[in-house]
Amino acid sequence: MKLAITLLATLSCVLTTTALAADEPFRPEAGKFPPLEKAHSYRGELVFVDHANRRGSIRVEGTAVFRRNNPHPFAMLPYGMVRYHGAPADLRDIPLGTVLHVHAFLPPDPKLSAVPVLPVNNKEKTSGYGDAGSAPAENHVLLLEDEPSHCQREGLVWKLKELELKNNEGTLIARREPKAGAGGETKASEETLTFDAATRIWRGRECLTLDDLITEGTWPANGKKSLNDQAVLLGITWKPTLGGVFTRFHISDIWLDAAAMQRAAHVQTETHKAFIRTRWMPAWVDAVEYGKFGRATVTATLFGGMDESLYAEFKTGIAAVMNGVENTLKHTEGGTAGPAQMAARGKILDVTKMPGEPLLGSSGIQIRFETDLITEGLRPTRVVKIRPAAWPDVHMPREEYLNSGNFSHEDRFPTPDIFPKY
Repeated sequence: MKLAITLLATLSCVLTTTALAADEPFRPEAGKFPPLEKAHSYRGELVFVDHANRRGSIRVEGTAVFRRNNPHPFAMLPYGMVRYHGAPADLRDIPLGTVLHVHAFLPPDPKLSAVPVLPVNNKEKTSGYGDAGSAPAENHVLLLEDEPSHCQREGLVWKLKELELKNNEGTLIARREPKAGAGGETKASEETLTFDAATRIWRGRECLTLDDLITEGTWPANGKKSLNDQAVLLGITWKPTLGGVFTRFHISDIWLDAAAMQRAAHVQTETHKAFIRTRWMPAWVDAVEYGKFGRATVTATLFGGMDESLYAEFKTGIAAVMNGVENTLKHTEGGTAGPAQMAARGKILDVTKMPGEPLLGSSGIQIRFETDLITEGLRPTRVVKIRPAAWPDVHMPREEYLNSGNFSHEDRFPTPDIFPKY
């Protein structure tokens, strides 16, 4: 009997420990892409961006008064992806005020975090106003996406039920649900969103205004109208709301059809492609085979989230340039003329598409790069940037690289000293 009780107690302890372990926050490891399902997810308003250091602040949505939540700092993981209008993006592309969906982890290495490191259980704590979850310790972001990007990835649409309009502003009652949600599935909860004369309405290749819809008779100038569950995609922001409403979001854009959304994605894709060609493709080093007199072969995995046409430009036999970068993707080998001056030069020996579906953050594409003069930053698990030699050889702005051998990790926390002395 005692043996049975002991066994049961031991089993209970093991199960409890396993359950607790499964609920523990996840901390990524160097050289390994973390699974999205282990990320902590939340959403909020983008209120600050430090694009050069790939960080910013988000006012996280909780359960209490949204406007009173302090902006919460976040940092992009080096392989972290930004999506805007259903396309790849950089933080600099996203307007302040945009409501974003965040999927984040604990800092991989707290000593190197570019934002404050918080207690592991911080998402369980309440703010001074009693709002829980508005400052999670998971502030290193794997995926940051705006509302249409989130909906497209999850297969969701917004169904418009009813609008009410007066004096060029009004409210929409809508719900976000799966595209195939008409087959007797439980309806998502309805949400009231505001809009006004500044809301952009996209239809095909047209950008319409509220006045355009009123003039053509699609929407009334005043009063209510049923919209019969019209399926659309929405861009969502936040602005102060009249009437003491604690949390109500605002519509910045309405995409009425697929053609309109595809056009927005195309424009953003072209913006990002031009950006990456001048800032280089990020990757991390999987292995280094050292030769004599500085010669080495570097195996690296390209990060994910880019347009496929960029990956297609990495071909066997082409000349390329590789440079070490910080986890913020700032070049560390800067020189007086920028990263290109100090980077390792060579050629790509081969390009391999790894089997299976890559984890988010990885392209699944591995390259082998040979150079006759390897630099300090090209070591296993370190983050690098690489570009085909045919990409533009331009000088990067000073804030996007560090002076070689003359920087510290504190340089990622700018003080007033960053400004010139006059």
